[in-house]
Parts: sequence; structure tokens; C-alpha cells
Amino acid sequence: MKIHLTGMRRSSYWVLVLFLFIKPIYGQQMDHKAKNPIIFADVPDLSMLRVGDTYYMSSTTMHMNPGLPLMKSKDLVNWEMIGYGHNTLADMDELNLDQNQNTYGRGSWASSLRYHQGTYYVSTFAQTTGKTYIYSTQDIEKGPWDRKEFKPALHDHSLFFEGDKIYMIWGGGKINIVELLPDLSGIKPETQRVLIENATLPTTPEGAKGGLQAEGSQLFKVNEKYYLFNISWPPGGMRSVIVHRADKIDGPYEGRVVLQDKGVAQGGLIDMPNGAWYAYLFQDYGAVGRIPYLVPVTWKEDWPVLGVDGKVPEILDLPASKGLIPYIVNSDDFDRKAGEPALPLIWQWNHNPVAALWSVSENKGNLRLKTGRIDQHFLQARNTLTQRTFGPTCEGETAIDISAMKDGDFAGLSLLQQNYGLLGVRMEGGQHVLVNSNVKTGIEEELAHIPLHQQKVYLKVKCDFTNKRDIATFFYSLNGKNWESIGTEFKMTYTIPHFMGYRFGLFNYATKTVGGFVDFDYFHIRP
Repeated sequence: MKIHLTGMRRSSYWVLVLFLFIKPIYGQQMDHKAKNPIIFADVPDLSMLRVGDTYYMSSTTMHMNPGLPLMKSKDLVNWEMIGYGHNTLADMDELNLDQNQNTYGRGSWASSLRYHQGTYYVSTFAQTTGKTYIYSTQDIEKGPWDRKEFKPALHDHSLFFEGDKIYMIWGGGKINIVELLPDLSGIKPETQRVLIENATLPTTPEGAKGGLQAEGSQLFKVNEKYYLFNISWPPGGMRSVIVHRADKIDGPYEGRVVLQDKGVAQGGLIDMPNGAWYAYLFQDYGAVGRIPYLVPVTWKEDWPVLGVDGKVPEILDLPASKGLIPYIVNSDDFDRKAGEPALPLIWQWNHNPVAALWSVSENKGNLRLKTGRIDQHFLQARNTLTQRTFGPTCEGETAIDISAMKDGDFAGLSLLQQNYGLLGVRMEGGQHVLVNSNVKTGIEEELAHIPLHQQKVYLKVKCDFTNKRDIATFFYSLNGKNWESIGTEFKMTYTIPHFMGYRFGLFNYATKTVGGFVDFDYFHIRP
């Protein structure tokens, strides 16, 4: 068959041919580019630095231990866990989940990561203890770490080295600066002063009620000028990035709004060896938590210009992500070889763990969680082992041997937040019962109650964070092959009291008699 085309029809035909030829190539090119968010998981309060061709990042995990996670990357997109700043902040009731106390939503907050004269520094603060902490090492991946702590807790501070002086800049609304002692053990007396009286003014008129005052300070020096990054949330508006600029560290500072788009805000600047600049920021994204973004930066008249035409781009001129598995989250068969750590870095305990009540060696190839006291509800139970959920969809699966449970014990798979979801086995009068329950309004509600007549059961939960759908569905299996849904769809809700994205958790606690235990055969995580 011949096709005869003339005039406009011929032109349209070749445009169509060209489009059909180019589209697959263009699509392939886009598939090889990074996309925002660069990490679709809860990695908030970012602080980044570059040493040579390697990037390092610290973040917030508050009530989790070990805490203050540290990561590295070669391309700003693919990040790998390399360690933690601390194993614990303190031995106290709130951090140990003792005496019905806890520190959900508190613990250690926004950190500041620096490199100065061959030494790495990461500092944080904790409302729980009322202290500021500074950890330092010459080897950020292997340590050892030196620890200094002092009062008070300097909120959302930025550690900054200038010649032979060491500063911290911190505050909310009113931004302060103070000098530290040379050994980092405390504040130099009478050095505190106000740096910016009202850092919120670029987004919010004086006297306006509501919103979030400027906080999240991060200070940078570029071409002999000082740039202070803050976030604010004006009443009726969105999370915004504010930058103040000065010729001297003491000011005076002039400020402007540099980004208002999609609520992507709070962070700072990072440069690449090729001269490119980015801002690292994050976005509140419902139940999965606060997720990191990269925004390209150009410079105009010595001001950083964020975004593309003021917008956060979806596609970045950086290598594509290889996925979060195995470097940020990962499956675990609990089968340890000689010399390997008991737990990989992807795991964190909810609050301080009790070392005597868990093991990966007592029954090799299994995580054993033992009960050591009576607890009446999940959020007060010790030794819940967690790792992040991630988007847009993910699932976690485990198998649990329940043969050594005691009456009143409850063990299984959880989604941890204030409004939590549980699928586990409860021992009731000598009978194992499969239970699905969740919390929506502060009270745990039982949705399913199925008698079990075997010693091992398989549990799974699927999470859907697509477009903030925030729905989880639980499943169980008696053989690991055939799965049945249980209960109803669970609506996950991000709450400020916990201030953290949902986490997978493996748990076991006693409500009547201590001394029982369960063995988790594996935990498998997948998109």
C-alpha cells in the first residue's frame, strides 16, 4: 500500500515519525536520570558535606537507637548507611521506656555535619536530656568517636568553624550565635548574641499570628560571603526556604525567600567537584515521613537561586537511583558469619534496647526476642526492632516460631507510629491466637482473632504511600506460600507526637508472665 502525502499532511506525518522515533530514546534518557524525591523514605533534617569526591549526610531518628544516622554517596543520589553518631543519649526512664515513660518525637533532633582540618564533626541536641552533643572522629566510617556534651540544648543549631573560633547558630524566629570552648565542652561565657532579630520576616509580616517561625539554621560560607538557610511556614502558606546573606559572620544580614514550591524546604547547600550546586531539602509526605529532595542552584548577584523557574524539578541531571535496597533498607535472614555485626546498620531499636533480651546467636539464623517484664501495650514494650518503610509502595514479611511463648505474650509484625498497626500471635490460656489490631483514636482495637494450631506462622504487611494514599494491608500464611488478608485496610496517619514516618517492627512483649521468647526466621523487605 502506498501513502501519498502533500503539504501540511506530509509535514504532520514526518513530525509524527520523528516523535515516535525520539520518544523511546528520550524516555530511556529520563530513565537514566535521577528523580525527586531522591530518597522516598523518612530521612529528615538533612545535613550534608563533601570531602573530595565523596558526600556525607546526617539525619534525624529521634527516639531510635542507635541514633543520628550517617550515610555516604558518590553521586548525591545513591546513599549508603555507614554508621551512627551515638548508641544512646543517656540511661534514663524516658529513653529506656521505664516507669511508663517514653521519648517519642523527642530524643536527638536536627544535626549539623562538618569537616574541619582533617576531623569530621556531627552535632545534635536533645529535648529529652536538655543537652547539646558534639561527636568527632578522623574516620567517619570506622571511628572511634569522641563525645562532648553540655547544657543547654541549642535548638536546630548549625556548627561553624571560622579561623580559630567555633560557633553555633541556633534559634526559632530570633536567631542567636555563640562561641564554643576550644575543646567543644561548652559555651564560652558572655559570647551569646542575637544574629538576626526576626528571621521570619521575609515570609511573614511582623505581628502576624500562627505559622512556623524561622528555624532549621544551616550556615555556609561561599566566596567570602555568609549564607544562613532557614525554613518558615507562614500562616495560610507553605513551608518556605529563607536565606539571609552577610559579608561578615556577625552581620548585618539581609534576607529573602528563595523557594516556595510543594512545601519542599529545610536544608542547605552542597557543591559538586564539577562546579554544580544543589540545595538538599525535604518534603512532608504523609505517613511515609519526611522525604529528601535535591534542587539545582544557580547564582545571581551573589544570591543562590533555587529550582528551575522557581519550581522543584522532577528530573535531575544526576545518575538514576539504584533503589534503597540494600543500603538504606534491606532484608535480613539473621544468619551471621564470623566477624559480622549482630545487626546490620539498617536496623534501629525503638528507644534503648535491653541487650540481655535479644540474640541472633542463641538459635542461629533467627532473631530471638525474649520478655523480661510486664507491659500492657505495644508502645511501652522494649526491644521492638525497626527499619523504615518506603514509597511509593513496599512490603515487609516475616516468619515466627511461637512455641516458647508464655500466657499473655504478644509477638509479631508491626507498623510503628502513634496510630500503630499490629499483626501477631497472642498466647491466651495455652492457645495461640492470630490477632490483627490497630489504633485510630488512641485505643487499640482488635479486628481479627483466629485460633492457631501450629508452631510457626508467616506474617506480611503491604504499604501504599502513592499520592499520600497511606493504606496498609496485613496478610498471614500457614505455609509461606498461600496468603490470606486479615482485618481491614489500615489508614496510616503521620502524627506530631511521634514525628516520624511509619516503620516496620518486630516485637514481643509479656502482659502476664515473663520468660517467654519467640524466634523470627527472617525479615524480607521489597518494593
